[in-house]
Formats: sequence, structure tokens, C-alpha cells
Amino acid sequence: MLEMVVNGVSTRKVKNIVEELCGETVSKSFVPSLTAKLDPVVKEWANRPLNTTYYPYIFMDAMYIKVREHHKVVSKGVYIATALNEENQREILGLKVDHHESYKSWRSFIKHLKLRGVQSQKLVISDAHEGLKKAISQEFIGTSWQRCTVHFKRNLFDKLPKKGVEKVKVGIKRIFDAVEVKDARKFKEEFIDQYVENPKLEKVIGKLEEDFDDAIQHMNEEPKYHRFIHSTNSLERLNQEVRRRERVIRNFPNTQSAFRLIGAVLMEYAEEQKKKRVNIKND
Repeated sequence: MLEMVVNGVSTRKVKNIVEELCGETVSKSFVPSLTAKLDPVVKEWANRPLNTTYYPYIFMDAMYIKVREHHKVVSKGVYIATALNEENQREILGLKVDHHESYKSWRSFIKHLKLRGVQSQKLVISDAHEGLKKAISQEFIGTSWQRCTVHFKRNLFDKLPKKGVEKVKVGIKRIFDAVEVKDARKFKEEFIDQYVENPKLEKVIGKLEEDFDDAIQHMNEEPKYHRFIHSTNSLERLNQEVRRRERVIRNFPNTQSAFRLIGAVLMEYAEEQKKKRVNIKND
């Protein structure tokens, strides 16, 4: 029954299945009371030590869920951090359910990761949320910040005119397809020289110059890591998996239930990835 809940089967359906299989009527509170047994398991996982493995690259992102609180439905942020270890394997570091995405909430989450042993990472990859950027700069001193290139390119494309810009898009992509920093800078300067006189591209060029350095930090790392650390795509795919399960519930009854279910989903996902790595290794 716990497996059904974690895999996105609604509480009502679980209740109906139990009654069909067991021939007994169960109360509305039966399934929630059963899933509460996950609390110590999820809590232990979410607080496990992280000082036994070195994580040079950390990814951070937030998604939003609906939670009932004081007889109202409110929006809350789910903060998730993943990482790439030295063996190029992805791991889920932790999660937190808190109020709207803010500097204070991000800093609290990062402090929690540090207390569990995360340290000396080379790069933190995320979107450009100001609160998150500030928290990273204050808590991960000496660490570079990589702005997700997928988000950045999308941001640049949104500033382009609606028509006749395919060649411009190719020029932007060329910059971020570079392997070395010197090439990326060269391609950026060539792009600016080519379009600087075009008034319709003034905002694009201004944004490119302003945030260029933050979007190419991954190029300072070994080329074999570039395709894994230039964006938060892997974390967003994980968020989609969480969202698929969360959609069944729609509104969580409280913050603890949200933490419980999302934590269980992340634990299950991590275990599946571990099994895949073992199978690949054995093959």
C-alpha cells in the first residue's frame, strides 16, 4: 500500500483497493496513518551524512506545490539539491519544503547541506534566482556559480524579434557550444561585432555581455564533464518525476505530508538509479 501511494495512486483508490482485497471497510484516516510510518525513514535519509563522498558539482532548483495551512491552500517551495560525484554519478543530496523561494530559505537549505558534510565543491549550477545566487555566494565561498545555459539561451531568445532571427540564434548557440573559454569569448565578440548596429538586438547584446561570464564557468572544468554541468536539465527531469506523483494529490494536507511523499519519491528514484548503475557495471 505504501508503494502504491509513493507511485502516485490516490488515497481514495488505495482505500478502495484495500476494501476490495480484504473485504473490510477502512476509515478515511487509514491511508494517511499508514503513510506516516514513512516519516522516520525519510527523515533519516534526508539527514544522512554527506562527508564520505566528494561532490565537485552541485545542482539546485525549486518547484512549487499546494499545501493546506490554517484552513487555506497556500503555495510552498520544494528545494532540491543533486550532485555529480568524482565518478560522474548523480546523487540526490536532499530536499526541504518551505515558504516561497527566497534568500533566507535557500541559505537555510545550504547551511543544512554544509552541516551534513558538503564542502569544497567546484561549481554550483542553478537558475538566476537572486535569492539563491546571494545564498550561494555567502555560504559557498570560493565556489564558482554556473548559470544554467539552457535558461540563459532561452532568456536571450525571448528578447529577439519574432521573425527572421534563425541566423542570430545559430550565432548565440555557437558561443555556448564552445569547449574552451577563449573560443567562447571569441565567438561572443564576433557575434557582437556582427549585430551591434542592429537596434532590434540591443537588449540581447546587453544581456549577453552582462551575464556571459556566469554562463561559461563550466568551460573551466574538464571537457568530459561539460555536457553534464552546463545546465540544470537533469534536476528538472527529476522535478518532473516528482510532479507526476504530486499531481495525484493536488493539495497536500500539511507540510509534513509533502516532505514525506516527495522524500519517498526521491529515495525511490535514487534507488532505481543505483540499480541501473550496478546492472550496467555487471554487463
